[in-house]
Amino acid sequence: MTDASEFDVDFVRGLFPQPCWEWSFFENAGGSYVPQSVIDRLTAYMSETQVQPGGNYPLAAKAQARMDEGHDLMAAIIGADPDEVSVSPSTSFNVYVLAHALRPLWADGDEIIVADQNHEANAGPWHRLAGTGISVIEWKVDPVTGSLDPADLDRLLTDKTRLVAFPHVSNLVGEINDVAAITQKVHEADARVCVDGVAYAPHRAIDVKAWDVDFYLFSFYKIFGPHMGCLYGKRELLLEAHNQYHFFHGEDALPHKMNPAGPQHEMFAALVGIADYFDAVYSRHHDAPANSLHERVKAVFELAARHEEILSTRLLDFLSSKPHVRLIGTSSPDRNARAPTFAFTVKDRPSADIPPLTLDDKVAVSSGNFYAYRLTQALGLDPADGVVRASMLQYTSLDDVDRLVGSLDRIL
Repeated sequence: MTDASEFDVDFVRGLFPQPCWEWSFFENAGGSYVPQSVIDRLTAYMSETQVQPGGNYPLAAKAQARMDEGHDLMAAIIGADPDEVSVSPSTSFNVYVLAHALRPLWADGDEIIVADQNHEANAGPWHRLAGTGISVIEWKVDPVTGSLDPADLDRLLTDKTRLVAFPHVSNLVGEINDVAAITQKVHEADARVCVDGVAYAPHRAIDVKAWDVDFYLFSFYKIFGPHMGCLYGKRELLLEAHNQYHFFHGEDALPHKMNPAGPQHEMFAALVGIADYFDAVYSRHHDAPANSLHERVKAVFELAARHEEILSTRLLDFLSSKPHVRLIGTSSPDRNARAPTFAFTVKDRPSADIPPLTLDDKVAVSSGNFYAYRLTQALGLDPADGVVRASMLQYTSLDDVDRLVGSLDRIL
């Protein structure tokens, strides 16, 4: 495999509709732009096979095949088997369903540890189980940095712990938590993990088997796809969980039992476009073929992460030069330490005042708590105002970052 000397951002941007680049877009943590390949797959399904899939006649069979291809490729991207992956409307939906599927397995007084660093998607459904007899224990963050300390689990884990819910990357803090190490610690206590990978998936390859995670969730609309969520679970644990779909689907009906909404037909077919995108980027940067989609995706992310580190360095150098700016999370741009999602506050200025002032520069940033309500509270911030957040993706250019820095410099 031959690596290109640098990530070809111009080529990557050419895979997207060109109006995307009229603004410098830093709202990527809320949802990525969608490449033309995804749009084409969605359009093809709706214009050619918008019928009830799975029937005996050719059009219905073709519709089912397109849906199955999308589902199977998304399992392959994360190194999972197809029946271990449930695709449904969102990550919030998936955690809610998972919590209801697991609750009958636990006794009153059993404990769940929930990290304050979580997006509400991986917090709220578990906290709600407190009303059913489950004891919810908070894994608190450092109130200054927002970081999680895995050593805290040594005193939180007990023989009653059934599950630990935490993020791979916080959508505000941006730091990369060591999922493999935390998972090992939790397994040693005979408990399970539920990892929110929504803020990690756009920046690094997912490898659920290597990390030995029990449940892992992310959203396709954060990684260049349609607005859908993915739930991975170890097969034996999904079989053990209680069916959440129609009663006539048995407990062995994987992966359908974990999606009471049923499949979104055209959206499943559009998922193939994500694989198309990664294949195109891989082919641009590598001479030799890779044996699997998972390997191709991993290679793309390894190269893109180096590009994102350069972008991060430029912005972090600027933010660190402003003594009245409070950066949430580490100031290190090291790609092994953080993802390019940056949250900050400005002394004596409401966060909500900042984003409107960037509009004249055609720079898109936003403010708020970004559904990390409990985290903003833990950081001593007003959740109603929250932070200013700027987030990048592999298609972000240095020119974009320079425009952001120039805009913020003028404002600050």
